[in-house]
Amino acid sequence: MLQLIKGHIIAAPSPGALDIVENGYIALRDGVIAGVSAARPAGFSDAPVEDFGDRLILQSFADMHLHAPQYPMLGLGMDAPLLTWLKRYAFPTEARFADAGFAREVFAHLAQALIENGTTRVCIFSSLHTEATLLLMDALERAGVTGYAGKVNMDQNGIDGLQETTEESMRETLRWLDACGRFTRMRPMLTPRFVPACSEALLAFLGRLSRERDLPVQSHLSENREEIELVRRLHPDCAQYWQVYDKYGLFHERTVMAHCVHSDACERAALGEHGVLAAHAPDSNVNLCSGVAPVRTMLDEGVRVALGSDIAGGALLPMNAVATAAIRASKARRIASGGEEDVLSVAEAYYLATSAGARFFGAGAGFAVGDALHAIVVDESGFPPAARPLTMAERLERALYLMRPGDICACYGGGRRVK
Repeated sequence: MLQLIKGHIIAAPSPGALDIVENGYIALRDGVIAGVSAARPAGFSDAPVEDFGDRLILQSFADMHLHAPQYPMLGLGMDAPLLTWLKRYAFPTEARFADAGFAREVFAHLAQALIENGTTRVCIFSSLHTEATLLLMDALERAGVTGYAGKVNMDQNGIDGLQETTEESMRETLRWLDACGRFTRMRPMLTPRFVPACSEALLAFLGRLSRERDLPVQSHLSENREEIELVRRLHPDCAQYWQVYDKYGLFHERTVMAHCVHSDACERAALGEHGVLAAHAPDSNVNLCSGVAPVRTMLDEGVRVALGSDIAGGALLPMNAVATAAIRASKARRIASGGEEDVLSVAEAYYLATSAGARFFGAGAGFAVGDALHAIVVDESGFPPAARPLTMAERLERALYLMRPGDICACYGGGRRVK
């Protein structure tokens, strides 16, 4: 099926760059991008046109780190540091997901909220419960979200009701993987919660699985100084946090490591050399007093960086809000550095919230030919009236700072319209 979508098209092909086509066309063939052009493309003369007039057509967002079972506690516990917050708030909430009925209700709500906010790709943590994880993947797929989800592995340092035995964690991981074949848009991702939550035997098992089945991995790295010290005590043979993951085969080009707030030059070099993606979660890092990640430095050093909401450590599910939080975090680092560090630009933040994450799923840059369409259409009529005509770049800036779910009048995920 041939189709055309028309409007003001703005894409981020690389950090800081914008491809802008005013009153342009995105040509689709069975939901796959055949081209972007200023004029109606040849061969599409009879194709139906969805004309969005003066509205913006932007890339939809990729949330590269969030915790689905923490959605019910969004906005709670913002006065506690990480390890206290986990034991007091996060772990008891996640334990509730042993109840499949509760999991089904929460995950259906979360999946719809992601689409309403223009997020169509995710790397997402479930709880350690197999049934809940399958329910999460089903809810996301039904809503039109694509990406990776993971059953959490956690056989130590949990709480009563939220900890597996090592054997149970291994067995349930295999059972979950066997059941994932029924999904087409959501795929499995190995998810050791973080080093303190996993025994050496469990980490070794997950490393073998990643290698033997070519499975991606997601976890946490250097989020909090207290956490880093705990890792050092648990693994005295490893000088740095990242080396524990690497020791067990979990640190490679298909790995997403959230936070990296306190990654020094050596750890950043390891991220770059191994091709690991750092998922920057600016709102969460401030809320839990973890710090501010050196994103500008990581980008300058060639580390792959994208953005994550990290709900519920982060209290912002909309990724446009996470993008502007990343800009503010970079300004905080500039202030702390006495003006030595450059701030992130709007174009860079837009890239980090879209193309940077989309690359992990095999997509090209911007609206690349051959990719299934992932896009949102923004209606700015609810924004404050502008005092003068705005450039397209300025309209993008206002969209990132002001956009709410009601301003997204259409959303396309995986080549089909989902809102």
